[in-house]
Amino acid sequence: MGEVEEVRNKQVMLRDYIHGFPKESDMYITESSICLKVPRGSHGVVVKNLYLSCDPYMQLLMKINQGHGLFAPFTPGSVITGHGVSKVVDSGHPNLKKGDFVWGTTGWEEYSLITTPESLFKIENTDVPLSYYTGILGMPGMTAYAGFYDICAPKQGEYVFVSAASGAVGQLVGQFAKLMGCYVVGSAGSKQKVHLLKNKLGFDEAFNYKEEQDLDAALKRCFPKGIDVYFDNVGGKMLDAVLLNMRNHGRIAVCGAVSQYNVEQPEGVTNLMCLFYKRIRMEGFAVFDYFPQYSKFLDTVLPHIRDGKIVYVEDVANGLESAPSALLRLFSGRNVGKQLVAIAHE
Repeated sequence: MGEVEEVRNKQVMLRDYIHGFPKESDMYITESSICLKVPRGSHGVVVKNLYLSCDPYMQLLMKINQGHGLFAPFTPGSVITGHGVSKVVDSGHPNLKKGDFVWGTTGWEEYSLITTPESLFKIENTDVPLSYYTGILGMPGMTAYAGFYDICAPKQGEYVFVSAASGAVGQLVGQFAKLMGCYVVGSAGSKQKVHLLKNKLGFDEAFNYKEEQDLDAALKRCFPKGIDVYFDNVGGKMLDAVLLNMRNHGRIAVCGAVSQYNVEQPEGVTNLMCLFYKRIRMEGFAVFDYFPQYSKFLDTVLPHIRDGKIVYVEDVANGLESAPSALLRLFSGRNVGKQLVAIAHE
């Protein structure tokens, strides 16, 4: 018998554009058929998806006109897309062959036809867990690397603060800073996460922002001499408090503003005059601009992983059916570490 070329393909679809936080009912599971051979003459690839990455920006793409030029918004009735790790099933691309592992943008489904495989990264180093390419060795890792080293330009002995510090990006920023000999404090949203930061990830100090009545006072307690570097994942009131506590010539990398993604009216930042009083540099960035540095990033990070100098905490949900609930864990703070979905064996 010949090889079966068409199989059933389970998929996660967006039901309709959302308002506020996403709900499980905003997504649904369906099945269609997919051919496991690329169309004749195509340079695309068919992949079997192994791991899917759950990322905060995905909720923005569920809202109408919220791509902000960085991403294409999702379309109701279509497959949700995101970063993932996949295995090539068939290829029309000269640089990818059957059996290769790749990471990049793929569908939230069991199999995907990717028509622009130039955007995929071929995985050459398989001595580390493949799931790491959804996180520490994928887009979140590159985000931490670019934002910390390029935007923040840290120096040994500086005082570094990281918000959302136990998440996919924040946990790496803190460890990068410790490797440089910095003093590092992180904020998180539960006692469990604070314990993780201090006892597993090596942060010097951490606090639960939900238990702090006065963020300015909390930062002064942790940084009596002020903050040199702030890696901002949340924006809002935390950013406003940080500005009061920055030292002269401090640097702020604006990575995200998750506290503002689901508010009717975004909170204003009232302490921006600190930028010129203290000669602070605050800069937003998009990780995609730094993808050409990916090989340099791997050369830096892989040895630290192999030597055990960097650890990475993952929160893994199993099965494609669990993907909608796994994504929602991000927005309730229930995930501990990098949230991902394992949908198939290698």
